[in-house]
Amino acid sequence: MKKILLFAMGCLSGVIVLAQAKPFYTQYILNNYILNPGVTGIENYTDVKLSNRNQWTGINGAPVTSYFSIHAPIGKTDLRTSATSFEVPGENPRGQRLWEEYTPPDAHHGIGFIAMNDKAGYINRWSFNASYAYHIPLSVKTTLSAGINAGFTSVNLDRSKIEWANLDPNDPAIGISTGELKKVKPEIGAGLWLYSARYFLGVSALNIIPGKAKFVNNDKYGTYYTPNYFLTAGYRFSLTDDVMVMPSVMMQYWQPQLAGLHTNVKLQYLDKVWVGGSYRFSDLISGYSAMAGLNISNTMNISYAYENATTSRLRTYTKNTHEIMVGFIIGNKYSQACPRCY
Repeated sequence: MKKILLFAMGCLSGVIVLAQAKPFYTQYILNNYILNPGVTGIENYTDVKLSNRNQWTGINGAPVTSYFSIHAPIGKTDLRTSATSFEVPGENPRGQRLWEEYTPPDAHHGIGFIAMNDKAGYINRWSFNASYAYHIPLSVKTTLSAGINAGFTSVNLDRSKIEWANLDPNDPAIGISTGELKKVKPEIGAGLWLYSARYFLGVSALNIIPGKAKFVNNDKYGTYYTPNYFLTAGYRFSLTDDVMVMPSVMMQYWQPQLAGLHTNVKLQYLDKVWVGGSYRFSDLISGYSAMAGLNISNTMNISYAYENATTSRLRTYTKNTHEIMVGFIIGNKYSQACPRCY
């Protein structure tokens, strides 16, 4: 059964015969940059994130996704941030006063970089891309940014890790090579991000260039790269001046007619701690999760998410999913001695 599930995971990762889907992220709300290049340079600081997602821990060779991301503004002259920004400990610098006095930042640029590894069993996928965005105010409260990213993906298949048992090892999809197979493909993405102090709305497309990467000279087999589309929205409002709540939703679609809906609620006290919950429904696998995070200082934050699968066919075997994220804030203009200097 576990071998069957491992094969199924390979198919879900898009490396045998299905379309290439981007990995799932439970904590997408903490790093929308990973799904939309329009977010590049949205903060007043350099935003660094490291994340590790250990999915379906009950299965040998289950998917593990890790990434490093960094992005920063260029030419941003004020201290304005976004609805999802991290701040320093102390008074709430994003309470009611910020909403009343908020004005959008001047037009500015943003640059960034993402390195990602997505591994499932004998299949290992690396991707690297750089991004650029331009932010321009539309009104006294709202800003629109447009961004692009470009890079490449390397799909590696290690035949030595495949357990053939009594099956024929001469698989027509990967040939008879005994070494590691590798294919490299360029990637391009684009996105728009509309935001203010209260809300955000984004749309993006990754894997814009469709194509096929194959390990053998046969048109019947290979990895089909098709566009992945994302629609993200969220709204931030206060329960008190010290407690804020932010519901959000993210829809993901990729061919062939597969879709996922992620709903999320985040409750935050001041700029110190937060808790949240989410539910994901998709054609492939659904699940609910609980999350919590801590802003350790004005330069570091950490968060953790626990997810339980609810899809009936796999839940007996998949067990749970763990995702941890560590963030670093470089060049933050706020300090503990001046928590309301905006």
